[in-house]
Amino acid sequence: MKPLKSSNKPILPEALVALGVLACLSLTSCSRVVVDANSTPPEGVPVRAALAVTKDVPLEITAVGNVEAMKSVEVKPRTTGQIQRVAFQEGQNVTKGQLLFVIDPDALERQAAEEQAQLERDIAVEQQTRAIVARDAASQKQSRSEAEIAQKLGALGVLSGQRVNQMLTTSDTTQAALRSDEAAAAAATDTTKADRARLSQTQLQLSFTQVTAPISGRAGAVMVTAGNVARENDTTLVTLLQLAPVYVAFSIPEQELAEVQKLNAHDPLKVEAGSGEGATQEGSLAFINNAVDATTGTIQLRAVFPNTNEALWPGEFVHIRLRLAVENGKVVVPESSIQNGLDGKYTWVVRSGIATVTPVTISRTYQPEGSAEEAVVSSGIRAGEMVVTEGQLRLTPGARVSLLNTPRGASPHASAADDPSGE
Repeated sequence: MKPLKSSNKPILPEALVALGVLACLSLTSCSRVVVDANSTPPEGVPVRAALAVTKDVPLEITAVGNVEAMKSVEVKPRTTGQIQRVAFQEGQNVTKGQLLFVIDPDALERQAAEEQAQLERDIAVEQQTRAIVARDAASQKQSRSEAEIAQKLGALGVLSGQRVNQMLTTSDTTQAALRSDEAAAAAATDTTKADRARLSQTQLQLSFTQVTAPISGRAGAVMVTAGNVARENDTTLVTLLQLAPVYVAFSIPEQELAEVQKLNAHDPLKVEAGSGEGATQEGSLAFINNAVDATTGTIQLRAVFPNTNEALWPGEFVHIRLRLAVENGKVVVPESSIQNGLDGKYTWVVRSGIATVTPVTISRTYQPEGSAEEAVVSSGIRAGEMVVTEGQLRLTPGARVSLLNTPRGASPHASAADDPSGE
């Protein structure tokens, strides 16, 4: 066997570089392993927590509603004419009976003056015919009396038969004249009545030249200006909307109808409406529709709101809360603390600074106005216990925790080692 010969060739610089890179990679890998193994801080897993609290939780149905004006009127002229003046401002609140528009009354005023003059003439004619009737009635009474006396005297032979006949003929003539004059007087009376009717109609049309507000409300855009011709019952001058009170229409699932009907039968249910900004408005349920919409499986309801501050605007979409009842003394926790597992829902409870997995039963969730969603707990947690709301993914059973916040209601000096439940 031949002995190995040693090589006296020098090591190339490229080989030295490769060896250096491999050494660095090895050191980096080792360093990474060491860091990962000690990533959990020795004082505990950092988490955020909150206290389970007892409160009265309303049982509500939420929906999206649409604000509707209780009254909406399109103001139209009741006579044809040229707009002479607009007596209000667009967007102004107006009261019932307030003057809105003036239609040129000149033509109707002239017509009314002519009809008034004709009426006065016909009244004079009527008075004259009545005077004639009164005179003829007196003459007829006199001639009838004379005819009766003539008949008696003729029977006694004092007057001749010819004279008696003359007296009777005179009485009949005055009677016919009286009837004719009475007919003329009746015709004059009818003419006067017709004149009065025409004048009254013209005066009514004249009053229509003053267009007033039929309801109290807010005026919309003015559709005509001075100089435009408005046609009777055709041209819309302006639209008025009643803003206080107002309706809000919304729909609920048909499954909730029976409960709503039962509870609303005693007292109208309370309804809250809000746009998401500012305070909510409170109203009451006023109407339940008489049929379910088969296409959506919902039924329409309508609530009435006083809206004295005009916070709700017709056409606006608002968030609706229909309050059915209030459950008293329920334990609630932030919904973010509830986790889903293979065996159901659970949460991490911090006891003496140690994280413990606790199964819970949640009856429902509830989102207060302007706050985060909350879970109503039926069992598993007592009021005062601390639940983890952030950082659950790094927790393991029995892990020590480090609080990043002071839960509301807890002592400001509470630490991870404190036990808020008192255990």
